[in-house]
Amino acid sequence: MKNSLVFPKQSLLLIAIAAILLLASCTASGTTATNGAMAVSPNRTITVVGNGEALGTPDQAQVQIGVETSAPTVAEATTQNETMLTPVLSAIKAQNVAENEIQTTNYNVWAEQNTDANGATIITGYHVSNQVNVTIRNIDTVDKVIGAATKAGANNIYGVTFTVADPSALEQQARKAAITNAQTRAADLATLNNVILGNVMMVSEVIGAPGIQPLGLGDGGNFAAAAVPSISPGQLTYQLQVQVTYAVK
Repeated sequence: MKNSLVFPKQSLLLIAIAAILLLASCTASGTTATNGAMAVSPNRTITVVGNGEALGTPDQAQVQIGVETSAPTVAEATTQNETMLTPVLSAIKAQNVAENEIQTTNYNVWAEQNTDANGATIITGYHVSNQVNVTIRNIDTVDKVIGAATKAGANNIYGVTFTVADPSALEQQARKAAITNAQTRAADLATLNNVILGNVMMVSEVIGAPGIQPLGLGDGGNFAAAAVPSISPGQLTYQLQVQVTYAVK
């Protein structure tokens, strides 16, 4: 007669529960290991700023030309200013400057104040200043326009700005140079840190406008007898910066 083992139902239930818990534990452990193996480390990058520039010859100019007058009353100073400005504008137009290229940019009226013997503030006169911005499309006539204006009575010349009417070609040249410069810098940094440069992750750019070149006549004074000035447009430096972020392998 063979002996057989008989387990109570309660024992069998406990064994089944233990087996289920053990299986769940193994599955969770395997999942954790798998996720750990698949985890991706944070991306490594190199960010640099590349500089680029392009030289261009100006093809237009803008000049601030004005008239300043003074008189005991506002009405007199205003009338004198208008009387002086009219021939100045005519002289500018006579140099083939279109009327729509002449724009009023600054008109000021202020009182001249002094102190009397009793220490009180008194007004001794009024000043009126009227300035126009003149766009000169023919770069070769800048000196002639300024000379004609001063001979006609202009006594305020604030500066000349030389620009390029269409800077798109210069932008493209400067942008290409900036990208090349950024690539060189990034490659140098990668070599110094013993890593391999990857693909471009992000690019942004900042464009710098050419500066103003002063004429040097200053403001105020009487330039009616001034000789025609010698104006040299020279060359403009168009500058551009790009910030580039590269991936690192």
